[in-house]
Amino acid sequence: MYVRVVAATVAAALGTATALLSPGSDARAGEHGVPTVIAHRGASAYAPENTLASIDKAAELGFSWVENDVQRTKDGELVVLHDDSLQRTTNVEDVFPGRAPWKVRDFTAAEIARLDAGSWYSPAYAGTRVPTLEQYMRRVERNHEKLLLEIKNPELYPGIEQQTLKLLGNEGWLDRGHLHRLIVQSFSADSVRTVHELKPAVTTAYLGKPSVAQLHRFAGFTDLINPSYTSLTQGYVSTVHAFGGPHDRPLGVFAWTVDDAVTARRAAAYGVDGVITNKPDVVRAALGGD
Repeated sequence: MYVRVVAATVAAALGTATALLSPGSDARAGEHGVPTVIAHRGASAYAPENTLASIDKAAELGFSWVENDVQRTKDGELVVLHDDSLQRTTNVEDVFPGRAPWKVRDFTAAEIARLDAGSWYSPAYAGTRVPTLEQYMRRVERNHEKLLLEIKNPELYPGIEQQTLKLLGNEGWLDRGHLHRLIVQSFSADSVRTVHELKPAVTTAYLGKPSVAQLHRFAGFTDLINPSYTSLTQGYVSTVHAFGGPHDRPLGVFAWTVDDAVTARRAAAYGVDGVITNKPDVVRAALGGD
């Protein structure tokens, strides 16, 4: 595996050809350069985040790419939840009042399965459950969706990268027919590197904004650099695109979290490959995508 810096003109010339052959290529900027729209935690402006209802809503709105967060229970089950605490998005305080601070890792999968993960959002979603990653992957498959999977807080869950990859493999998501529909990301560079070393064919993404001086190092193990849109400039995006990643194609950039038309158009003008959003319909309308 090697790292190389490629000229922007060469990257443009090779982009279409390499995208056809590369894992994760379905999330590259689409026809006419319109960024791919990724539904953040599902269509989380319209349904409770990280639930099956949220990815069903994304599918209903016509979006194929969804993003989620993965953590681990006390008894080793992988579940889909953003916070390391159950407090914000479930009724855990009512069900288990004496167990503050209600950390995911302090509850078994069976205990978490009892919780209501929808009423906090709307009475219409009362009784919605925290999905296991296995349940979530099967719903993504049923919906013919694609997944940007975030390994959340890996420092709390030693070995979660191996466990996540094993589950993905068991569900058929590491075969050639699925690799173009999967990206694994994390805020932890070590976690992203571990995923790449364990399964080099998997497309990976680093959540954050490495300095320009650091990009050559990140290009050895990640395919995408995914910063907050507030930290982006057109110059930085162009610089990222000038590096070749581990799958011998230019590094990509996804910007998060973009929820309004003005910001979406600004991010697109910077040249990002994808936009992660709670309001995918708003972003799609702003960018003129399908």
